Amino acid sequence: MTTSPSAAPDRDVTLLYLIKQVELAVRDALDEVVATADLTTLQYTALTVLERHPGTTSAELARSSFVRAQTMAEMVTFLITRGLVIRERDRSNRRQYLLSLSGEGQQLLDGLYESVADIESRMLEAFDTGQTEIFRTYLLRCRRALSGNPLR
Repeated sequence: MTTSPSAAPDRDVTLLYLIKQVELAVRDALDEVVATADLTTLQYTALTVLERHPGTTSAELARSSFVRAQTMAEMVTFLITRGLVIRERDRSNRRQYLLSLSGEGQQLLDGLYESVADIESRMLEAFDTGQTEIFRTYLLRCRRALSGNPLR
């Protein structure tokens, strides 16, 4: 006797699938918010990385922003042209440049802060403060287990 696919037992949805669904929901919400500033989510991510780590090389920024170096090079050119990022030669290594937010870039992020924070608040509204911190700890553990790298 063979079983048809429709007769297969129900399986729990995997955690990987749920994580991907959360990622897509966050991405949709973030796309909507950053579009008001004529940015993509990837550009916004790069700006927030520079906010936390000024004086970053383009290669480091690419790794921290989840894009390839070539994609980041194009993005950096756009962000510099738009006046959101400044590039200065590294004094300790004249062959590389360091990137930082410009004043205009910081103002743009400041203007988006509440809308972005609202996305996180909505996502975590069913959690109390302790549960949110536990969730954050678990996500960090998952990240470290898979990559061996701390979050930037």
